Amino acid sequence: MASQTTFSTIARELRKYFVTLLIIDQRPSQIYDEVMSQLGTRISGWLGDDDDIRAVLSGLAGRDALRGMLARLQPKEEVMLMGWGVPMPLPVRSRRYNAAFWEELLGKKSGGGKKTEEERKKELGF
Repeated sequence: MASQTTFSTIARELRKYFVTLLIIDQRPSQIYDEVMSQLGTRISGWLGDDDDIRAVLSGLAGRDALRGMLARLQPKEEVMLMGWGVPMPLPVRSRRYNAAFWEELLGKKSGGGKKTEEERKKELGF
């Protein structure tokens, strides 16, 4: 049945038509194997279920080392980039969007010129 769905057809044919498919799912083990085999680059956060970990790592070299890296990710803070799009598996930590982030972004800490806060927000698209 999985091979007959539109989603599966898109996953199989996407490279031919220069289409990029982004799949987001909390349970990667529920994605069809055929679709997972077509994913070249994967971004994964912390996973607690062995089936989900196995699904994310299917088809990748060095699965045992990657399993350990996935297990050490900080929930809600880090993700692992792996696959064709990166030369080696990379852990990535996100920034917190707190007051310190906005102060740094808007240049309040550096004194940063004579622009008002409203002008800086407008430049950033806010």
